[in-house]
Amino acid sequence: MIPFRDNIPSRTYPIITISLIVINTLGFFYELSLGSSIESFIEQFGVVPLRTLAGSPYEATLLAIVVPYFTSMFLHAGWMHLIGNMWYLWIFGDNVEDRLGHFSFLVFYVLCGLGAGIVHTLANASSAIPSIGASGAIAGVLGAYFISYPFARVLTLIPIFFFVQVIEIPAVIVLGFWFLLQFLSGTAAFTTTEAANAGGVAWWAHVGGFLVGILLLAIFPKKRRQSYESYSRS
Repeated sequence: MIPFRDNIPSRTYPIITISLIVINTLGFFYELSLGSSIESFIEQFGVVPLRTLAGSPYEATLLAIVVPYFTSMFLHAGWMHLIGNMWYLWIFGDNVEDRLGHFSFLVFYVLCGLGAGIVHTLANASSAIPSIGASGAIAGVLGAYFISYPFARVLTLIPIFFFVQVIEIPAVIVLGFWFLLQFLSGTAAFTTTEAANAGGVAWWAHVGGFLVGILLLAIFPKKRRQSYESYSRS
């Protein structure tokens, strides 16, 4: 399922959501400018579970271990990686920002990214592959949206064999299916012999970010809660 848009207009200008999209995009262009030195850059500023939990063979300082948990959520591995993440942030981020308030949303976003990075590290303790991307933080935004606006309508593209349908589906189904896919994929990865050392999708960062977002939503003060029923369409 590919979401296009939801039916809840934001009541305030989503300055943080837009700023995060701009920062991530600029970060990706900076990566492109590095040329052959991109690999060492990603190694330094991406989250490497083995470096965090074992230190060896990196002999990393505390600063070198902590900083990547912040920087990694603003880096991406390719155009599709960037566009996919920013698309989800654009669709669902504005309403969560509207509910929490601008500054609280920024803090919420960063904490979700940190939580996702920690879960990824624990689930892939022996991996020396750097993990980068905003998807863990954005998964937290999806978790918050899932709880806040479960019956909001999301215009979604659904491929059915050779046919494509574009229909409105409740957010609880769209995001619930997304979370289930991440969880099942992450669980399946544990059964793969080379899962700990293989590159690919950080499934458990997505799972962790989603759950952290739900937990943090209960802690963060709510600025307002919009009535999605007012915007429902038949």
